[in-house]
Amino acid sequence: MAKRSARRSARKIWGLRKRFMMSTMLVVLLIVVIAVSAYSLSVRTSVYMNIREGLHTKAKTATDFFANYITRTYAEYYDSAYMYIANFDDVNKLELQFINTSGRIELSSHSMTAGSMPGTPDIAEALSTGEISSWEGFSETTGEHLMSTAAPMTYANGQIIGVMRYVTSLRPADRLVRTNLLLAMALGALMMLIVAVIGMVFLSSVVEPVREITAAAKQISGGSYGIQIGSHYKDEMGDMVKAINEMSLKISQSEKAQTEFISSVSHELRTPLTAITGWGETLIYNEDLDEETKRGIGIILQEARRLTKMVEELLEFTRMQDGRFTLNARPIDVAAELEDSIFAYRELLKQDDMRIEYQPCDEELPLINGDPARLRQVFYNLFDNAAKYARDGKRITVSTRTDGENVFLYFRDYGPGIPEDELERVKMKFYKGSSKERGSGIGLAVCDEIIKYHGGDLTLSNGEGGGLLATIRIPIEPTFE
Repeated sequence: MAKRSARRSARKIWGLRKRFMMSTMLVVLLIVVIAVSAYSLSVRTSVYMNIREGLHTKAKTATDFFANYITRTYAEYYDSAYMYIANFDDVNKLELQFINTSGRIELSSHSMTAGSMPGTPDIAEALSTGEISSWEGFSETTGEHLMSTAAPMTYANGQIIGVMRYVTSLRPADRLVRTNLLLAMALGALMMLIVAVIGMVFLSSVVEPVREITAAAKQISGGSYGIQIGSHYKDEMGDMVKAINEMSLKISQSEKAQTEFISSVSHELRTPLTAITGWGETLIYNEDLDEETKRGIGIILQEARRLTKMVEELLEFTRMQDGRFTLNARPIDVAAELEDSIFAYRELLKQDDMRIEYQPCDEELPLINGDPARLRQVFYNLFDNAAKYARDGKRITVSTRTDGENVFLYFRDYGPGIPEDELERVKMKFYKGSSKERGSGIGLAVCDEIIKYHGGDLTLSNGEGGGLLATIRIPIEPTFE
């Protein structure tokens, strides 16, 4: 049981951490992704823009220089372009091309491209508009990432005679962008790690108090009234601990007062009930009384016995609550005790037109350490409940079995059963649920406590096809509480 509780607690703690990861960390991740993406886009835009503006400035400066020296002859233009390429200082960084109006490269600082037709949009746009144009893309032949700027060359009269074009590889720029992206991602991952660590530390500072408070609350709900949680918290947790401690103390005081009151009233009721029962039994055999009077005295006796049974149950429960309940344990044959109880109760159930069907275990049940009187009390109470709440079912089946470590006793009626939402509470003291039958609502609570004192448990469930199934498990070598 403790292991199952620990596993449930661990699942709840993991659930809190999972919700933290799914909420806080997802938000942080989204922010980091947006920030890294924005930063990378900004770096890329800035780097490429600087390269584009540099090429644009260089192309404009060169074309302006050529405009002052180009005459109306193409041969002079060609010679000037040839000399310019021969003295081109940035040959290791850039490729300088002179392209004719047909789009073919006539001269190039990289001789391998001479005679080819790049066919990029910047060339066509420069020839058609007479304005400097830029292009970014990938080479069709090498697949390399390139950027180019095309500037129109004109005669003095404005006639376009060709295009000067600068081409540069973007490989270094791409490397710079990737490096910045990786640095940004690493910084983002570091930020997420810091947030996760801080979050886990904070969550632990919340989870541990919650776990302690939850465990104490479960003890209180389980009947350990009056327990106190160590008040070493100073924040809102401290306020909650203080409130729970006060609640536990007040419940304990109320429970003690209630138990003392029930015990006192029960003792006070026993004397008049004994007198009523005694005089009723004396009067009912008086031959001078008429039949109607005898019938009335019979009703008085029946109700007095019912009240006496309720008083005995209340006294029994108060003994359990204040620690005065004891077991006279000894090795017993639980099957024999059950069979004697069935024999004794069978005639009483016949009065309600009900029968008991007994299905003994195929193998002999081992002896257990138990109190026969207390166990019979449990058997009688289960028969009473079946007679009271399931009389329309007409029968009760009782069976036994063993698994070598425990003895199992099954009591099954065929009445309406118990609503599923009441099954967990039906063994609570004074709980009667939706039933309209009369009773103290304490019989099953007493049975449950008696079985617990034997180291076992009493389980209630609805059987297949209707009716209530009560299962008693008693260990063969129990540890008595």
